[in-house]
Amino acid sequence: MTRTHLWETGPMASYRILVVEDEREIAAQIARRFESEGWTAREVHDGLEAVSEARDFLPDAVVLDVMLPGIDGLEVCRRIQADREVPVLMLTARDDETDILVGLGVGADDYMTKPFSMRELVARIKALLRRMERAERRVEAEYGVTALTFGDIVVDRAGRRVRRAGQEVHLTPTEFDLLVCLATNQGTVLSREALLEQVWNWVDASGTRTVDSHIKALRRKLGADVVRTVHGVGYAFEPPA
Repeated sequence: MTRTHLWETGPMASYRILVVEDEREIAAQIARRFESEGWTAREVHDGLEAVSEARDFLPDAVVLDVMLPGIDGLEVCRRIQADREVPVLMLTARDDETDILVGLGVGADDYMTKPFSMRELVARIKALLRRMERAERRVEAEYGVTALTFGDIVVDRAGRRVRRAGQEVHLTPTEFDLLVCLATNQGTVLSREALLEQVWNWVDASGTRTVDSHIKALRRKLGADVVRTVHGVGYAFEPPA
């Protein structure tokens, strides 16, 4: 799908959002709220249908419930991300760290627990869309100096790919942007609030658990030695020797 860049059209124009939720009234409410933003929203209510629709609709972002008929939201997320990189926000009825980490591990970029604020949902989707646009813009501006090398870790910003010890490591869009943010500030301890602002485009501290969850996912995929915790302050990138 060819999409006009954000900085060419004005804020949040002409985006496609896939809403995957088996409770039809909730799905309809979310879709109507997105359409009031001027976006195109499509609803599906079944896991297998969601995978098929993602391939046909080519959404710019996906709102995905964990509990679905057919296949669950975790498997849907895994299959969607295997096809193409797209921001995914998962909805869960449980505020359980294990469930959240599993969701992040299969490719989700953010999560919200039910019941949720529709205003906050829209704000988080906007933040994901802005971050993807900023990433595209940075690559275009910096093309030609796109690879960052830290010991046996290679971060390809143009291709949005990461390798460690020659092996490709699959990161979600948010994990990739978080890694780039930390790596390009090597030697600097970044607070959770600073990471929220730079990676998620949030200006408040309400999402610090989101930062912690994504840091855990990065460590699990790249190794515990990559990110150092400075207690009471934040996180710092620690490249391997």
